[in-house]
Amino acid sequence: MNIMEIISIIGSVVMGIGIAFMVFGVVCIFLLKDFYPRILVASKIDTVGLLTFLLGVCLQHGFSFFSAKVLLIVVIILILNPLVAHIVARSAYLSGYQLEGSLTRDAEALVDRISPPEEEEHDEDA
Repeated sequence: MNIMEIISIIGSVVMGIGIAFMVFGVVCIFLLKDFYPRILVASKIDTVGLLTFLLGVCLQHGFSFFSAKVLLIVVIILILNPLVAHIVARSAYLSGYQLEGSLTRDAEALVDRISPPEEEEHDEDA
């Protein structure tokens, strides 16, 4: 085996790891209920899965003009993907979108469990 075949095999393995990240991420998107966890997982799929896959493509094809273009795409994804996920989540937050199990109700229930019960006044003359 020469060095190019070994690098090609390593590229295939890295591409497989990227596909595995994407598959696990898609499964998590279907398992999660609310919008905010889904947007987080979708952002991670793009960042980790796609970038790993594209780096495997670069390894498999060796250093060429094609690999330079793919690396340019990797840089663009690294810059834009977290920015876009933040913009989408922030616009949902600013528009008033709330989670299914509203945090305010959960916080009120927690306060009710923590605070001591109020003492009732008893009439001793009765």
